[in-house]
Order: sequence, then C-alpha cells, then structure tokens
Amino acid sequence: MENAEVQSIHVHPVKAFQGFSPREAAVEPWGLAGDRRWTLIDDGGKVVTQREQPRLALAAAELLAGGGVRLSAPGQAPLTVSVPEAATTVPVNVFGTKVEAVPAAEAAHAWCTAFLRADVRLVHMDDPATRRPVDPEYALPGETVSFADGYPLLVATTASLDALNSLIAEGRHAHEGPLPMNRFRPNVVVTGTDPWAEDHWSRISVGEVVFRVAKASGRCVVTTVDQDTAVRGREPLRTLARHRRAGSRLIFGQNLVPLAPGTIRVGDPVRLLDQHRTTARRGGNQGRGPVVGRA
Repeated sequence: MENAEVQSIHVHPVKAFQGFSPREAAVEPWGLAGDRRWTLIDDGGKVVTQREQPRLALAAAELLAGGGVRLSAPGQAPLTVSVPEAATTVPVNVFGTKVEAVPAAEAAHAWCTAFLRADVRLVHMDDPATRRPVDPEYALPGETVSFADGYPLLVATTASLDALNSLIAEGRHAHEGPLPMNRFRPNVVVTGTDPWAEDHWSRISVGEVVFRVAKASGRCVVTTVDQDTAVRGREPLRTLARHRRAGSRLIFGQNLVPLAPGTIRVGDPVRLLDQHRTTARRGGNQGRGPVVGRA
C-alpha cells in the first residue's frame, strides 16, 4: 500500500447512465456529491437498470449546478432536467426496499420513454439523509445511501482488474478481454496495490477521508454489458464464477461507507488503516456475508 493512490474518480448522476470523471469530488455521508441521486422506474415503481435495459449504457447524464442533470443519448436531442419540487413523492422499489422519491417533469419521462421504447419515469432522491438506510445488517446507526445498489461508494483496483483479465485470457471467452474498468462502474479506482489486496481491507483513508469497508461487491449481469455498445457478452461473470465466488455471489471490488465528509482527489494517497483476516481467494467461499453489486 506504500504506493497506492487514486487513479480516477467516477460519478454517475443517473443510475445506470454513463457518468463523468472529475479530478476531485466531495464525499457526503451517502456517497459522492451528485452520484446516483436520480434513477428510472417502470410503471410499477421498480428501479430500471442495465440489468433489464442494457441500452442505458448509451445514455449519459451531466451533473449541473444545483443538482439538475443534462441528459443525452443517441437519436435524442439533449434535455436539461431541473431538480423537481418535493411537493409529492412516489414509492420506488429499490431491490425490494421501498424508497420515496420525487418525480421529474413530464418532459423527462417522455425523453426517457422515447429512448428506451418502454414506459419509464425519471425520479430524484430529494433527501438522502433520511430516505434510504444502508442494510442494517452491515451498517452503523444512521448510515444512508442514494440510489446506488447498496452502499455509498465502490472502490476497485487496477491490479485486480489486470489479474482478472489475465484469468479471462486463459478461459473459453478470451476474445472478450481485456475488459475495461467501466464494466464495474466504480466510484474510486486505486492503483499501486497488489492484486486482490482490497480483500483484506477493513478501514482505509483516501486523502483526508476515512472509509469503513462494509463488504465485498457482488457482481451481476451489468458487468457483461459493453459500456460503449450496450452489447452483452459472457465475461467477466464466467471467470468470476471460477475464481472469485462468495457462496452464490461473484465478487469484484469493495463497498465503502465514509466515516466523515471530506473531499477526495485524483492522486490522493490510499492508506490501509485496519485489515481483517478473512480473504477472498480463488474458488470456494470468500468475503464476509452477502455481497452487493453496483449499477
């Protein structure tokens, strides 16, 4: 960890859309400022992600001052969406958890529906401090999260991606590799570690901000979606199933919870403050309890 540092930072204003990579980002208790405060829902209120709609990989969201977003996608004129007034809310089903959110203007619903050719609505999380708690089995009192799959931030390392790509190159679907880091949609990418070093982390600092490592991140079909073409393949899930299994889950990266607000920057040193003995090795049961992915 002596040479570990932040290689890149990634913010996705709308869940499942393309995001952007700032040189620095404010860390709020529920995640990076502006990250996944918006999401699409179907006509039943269920969150829509690249699991159901891989085409979302082609849509982009630019974060605007005040929390609004500018949406763009192939075949669509760009649309600016302001933060809606919190006069009324609608229930949102986030993987079985009910969360209240504020609907965007009708123009946003029409834009997203036209792009996906499916009936969807765009909603905004107005108050992440109160709307959605982190899974209490793995949370400290009062911890909350935005529309991220389960935890405020996801960290991944370049060394582990390189190791994974080496394993993919040895497998039946070698032609699909090497995979880029954006398949895993992390918030923070760290360079300068050993492969799978993050399996040992319990508490780390990134620059001035200290994070608790909540659990390993379970990966889903979103990782098989080429983020440039929206075409699905078989990797990395085939290789993760052989080498990075935690019970029924396939793991890559670690979920983080900030212990205090602050700012992180590209080039910040990453230091290991505390570690645990449980490791995630090739094959077998790895990690600590159930794991959650990222969309």
